[in-house]
Amino acid sequence: MYTNILIPTDGSELADKAVQHGIALAQRIGAKVTALTVLPPFHVFTADPRMIEDTPAQYKARMQAHAEKTLGAVAQVAQASGVACETVHAEHEHPYRAIIDTADSKGCDLVVMASHGRHGISAVVLGSETVKVLTHSKIPVLIYR
Repeated sequence: MYTNILIPTDGSELADKAVQHGIALAQRIGAKVTALTVLPPFHVFTADPRMIEDTPAQYKARMQAHAEKTLGAVAQVAQASGVACETVHAEHEHPYRAIIDTADSKGCDLVVMASHGRHGISAVVLGSETVKVLTHSKIPVLIYR
């Protein structure tokens, strides 16, 4: 069936539930997992408070710490479940693109990810990384809600 499941996560509560589900699935079918977190690159001109308050070096250090914490949590769950886990930290302007590119480069045959469930105008204005992955992925995508 599936041999390498990509599990993108941003460390949110819903993403953590998708991580749990993806690892449980991998355990049941004997697959390994590739955990991914994608963080935006630093921009000098931005409205993102994480970037306004930091210098580029501070931002990079803070984002690296966040990625290590997020991916470390996934690796611990995988290890406790007896599932092989590789972790990947990517910096990309478009998270959906990094998800698809990582799935391709790591030979993943399934993506398990959360949907943050935005509705109405916020979904239209903000867009949905999940919808973009669904639209552009050439491999199956399982959405956890």
